[in-house]
Amino acid sequence: MLWIALHLPLLSLESFAATLAHEASGQPLALLDARAIVSANAPARALGVKPGLQRATALALAPQLTLGQADPARDAQALTAVAHAALAFTPMVVIEFAGDIASASTRGTAAHTVLLEVQASLRYFGGAPALLQRLHAALAPLGHRLHTVSASTALGAALLARVHPQLDCVDLAATRRALDAAPAWLLGPGRAHWEALQGMGLRTLADLKRVPREGLARRFGEAMLSQLDRATGQCPDPREPLVPASTFDSRLELHARADTTEQLLHGAQLLLARLIAWLAAQHAFVRRYTLVMQHEKGSRRAALTAGSTALEIALAEPSRDPAHLLVLLRERLASLQLPAPTLELRLHAQDIARRAPPNAELFPTPQSEQEGLTRLIERLQARLGTEQVLRLVARQDHRPERASAWRRADAHMRPGVRPMRAHAAILPAGNSGGAPPPTSPVRPVWLLHPPEPLRERDRGPLLDGQPLQLLSGPERIESGWWDAALAERDYFIAQLPGGALVWVYRARVPMPGATQGWFLQGRFG
Repeated sequence: MLWIALHLPLLSLESFAATLAHEASGQPLALLDARAIVSANAPARALGVKPGLQRATALALAPQLTLGQADPARDAQALTAVAHAALAFTPMVVIEFAGDIASASTRGTAAHTVLLEVQASLRYFGGAPALLQRLHAALAPLGHRLHTVSASTALGAALLARVHPQLDCVDLAATRRALDAAPAWLLGPGRAHWEALQGMGLRTLADLKRVPREGLARRFGEAMLSQLDRATGQCPDPREPLVPASTFDSRLELHARADTTEQLLHGAQLLLARLIAWLAAQHAFVRRYTLVMQHEKGSRRAALTAGSTALEIALAEPSRDPAHLLVLLRERLASLQLPAPTLELRLHAQDIARRAPPNAELFPTPQSEQEGLTRLIERLQARLGTEQVLRLVARQDHRPERASAWRRADAHMRPGVRPMRAHAAILPAGNSGGAPPPTSPVRPVWLLHPPEPLRERDRGPLLDGQPLQLLSGPERIESGWWDAALAERDYFIAQLPGGALVWVYRARVPMPGATQGWFLQGRFG
């Protein structure tokens, strides 16, 4: 077996920094628990702020320090997102709990470590180095610092990851050698009895192994020996794999109120990264997701409206492309008028589609081109509204002015079904398809509505004072007797002296009350 331990030493601080505006993330930050500092970032440590200091002392050292409250629930959501990202590489993913590697009093709390058993996945991903490279790439959008350790036992990997930023133990012998040099306080009871262990000269796990087991058990309890045996592979260490929830729901409480689109996007981007990790764990793609913005209470505008705003994003094609999802969200937020500043974001998704991921393509295919068209329509609809994005559809009518109609653009078009082009506006009789066959008459790209009357000279048409040379025709159209809009026309393709082609017609039979003569119906591009 081969276990990979992902330890996140700064998870609490990083999950708090995600609630801040982007500009404040590089400033001195620290977390409080019971008015004492429990974690500080590098800029804060440079000013003398360190764990254990009281709040007043920390602010005296660094008045510009941004303080946050430690929140186990916030950390749990961030750690779960890391586990979801790991599930894309193996079904055997475990969240390590502090009761296994710290003291018994902390059982049930997370140790900020995720374990993956990847022995069966190595061949698929091309070996351990390639798997680790792809794993780090998948975790990068979550923005966490990682300790990555490979070992032959789950607990051994978890223990070593707490003291080694990076380590690769290729077999059980290498794992045991690395554990021998590890400090004894890594084991659960070892932290509580660290002073006693030091007084006895027991500083490493190798020192513990040299001591008689009976005396060690009487002095420090059976738990220390049990953990040592599990870490070194002397006894079994069964684990229950993580099963992701059937629906995605993640929240982010902002440290300061958000008034602008960019401030909202900064927090929403992290929620989208968690959504992508959950989708990867499910091997699925999202069809629809909802961003709920909880507004500040007590605002005058908020008093007249609901306390939250829900923004639903529906996709024409299921996707888990973070750039595409973020673009759609940006376009919708840009056109949204919020009633009050936002203090909390929540992302919910349950409408997903499970299918195989798309294959990488060396050259464009009709399917990839259709995907580009679909995304363009989605983006235009997100920016302008669904009713403002239209496309031409063919109608069963020979009259050019009635042979096409505008309809709402449907981004759910099947591959191969494209919006009709203007020159395909006329369908021959009996054609029930969307586009005319290759033998259809040539039609111009630009049709004039209404047609433009033309002057005549010697019974020939003039355009802008220049005579037109008739190149082909007549093409006779007789239609519309059923709706009192009878059209009996002879169409010609004509050429201007400069070479431009136009489409003109003349009425075959003079109609009472209608203007007679030549008309310009369209221009060829």
